[in-house]
Amino acid sequence: MKTLRVLLAFALAFCCVQGHAQTVPTPKEFYFDEDVATTRAIVAVAGEGDAVVDRLAAAIQRRPQDVEARAQLAGVALRSGRPELGNELYRAAQANARNNARLLRTVSWNYGWDLYRAGEPQAAIDQWVSLLNGWPSAPSWQPPTLALGFWAVGRRDDAVRWYAAAVRTEPALWRDPANYPRLLPDWTPEEHRVLAEIRAAWEASPPAWP
Repeated sequence: MKTLRVLLAFALAFCCVQGHAQTVPTPKEFYFDEDVATTRAIVAVAGEGDAVVDRLAAAIQRRPQDVEARAQLAGVALRSGRPELGNELYRAAQANARNNARLLRTVSWNYGWDLYRAGEPQAAIDQWVSLLNGWPSAPSWQPPTLALGFWAVGRRDDAVRWYAAAVRTEPALWRDPANYPRLLPDWTPEEHRVLAEIRAAWEASPPAWP
């Protein structure tokens, strides 16, 4: 899309929030908190295709500090195989949201998922880890999401430890992979399949707590 290429210039005009490897704390015992403000999809303009891209680009040109339009366009770029543009747009969106903690969390959560689905699980983990120890303090999305990320980068012990936190929190739900479509409706079937592998590894050797 021509508009996406053009917008790289706009993205580069803003300071970047650089991702980096982070030390991951030990999972907590329970994760009961809802965190719908963080885990919502960013949709500044409904629809898809070139018309939506053009409207997002126009919104950014009119108001360069528009965080949600920039983040949505970043997701389009990553899903379209334009990682340089997608990363620049996302980092600019994060910079623009730095004074709004709730919005920054939403952007970082979406960025993590777009990175994961673009084949960059370590970069995705960096985004998700940046949301640990915030508010709410123990959101229910963290154990399965971080388990998925760590499994993808080969840190299988870490993945099992995070999955164990989900089971401790809601054992009746997380022991059975048949529950995944209901628990994780926005995940793909492949992501459900990988999580089932993690569950099997947990069942074979459940880690002790603490």
